Amino acid sequence: MTNARDFDEGRPYRIVRIEGGEGVRRRLFALGFHPGDLVAVTASGILRGPVVLRNVDTGVSVAIGRGIAQKIIAEPADERA
Repeated sequence: MTNARDFDEGRPYRIVRIEGGEGVRRRLFALGFHPGDLVAVTASGILRGPVVLRNVDTGVSVAIGRGIAQKIIAEPADERA
């Protein structure tokens, strides 16, 4: 498992859990990211820039900071599905 900050760009991942406090979880839920969702990084800023994360299930893309991205724990999705 890895966090969203370290995802390979364009590869699908399945969210396993969201770490952090209630505020972080609530914010990510409001943005449309939940355990079980299929997500992919579509762009990543150089050095400490934001990460653009797309929810493959809903098509929603958001730019989030790397600190928040590291709270999203996921595993590579089975690409045959």
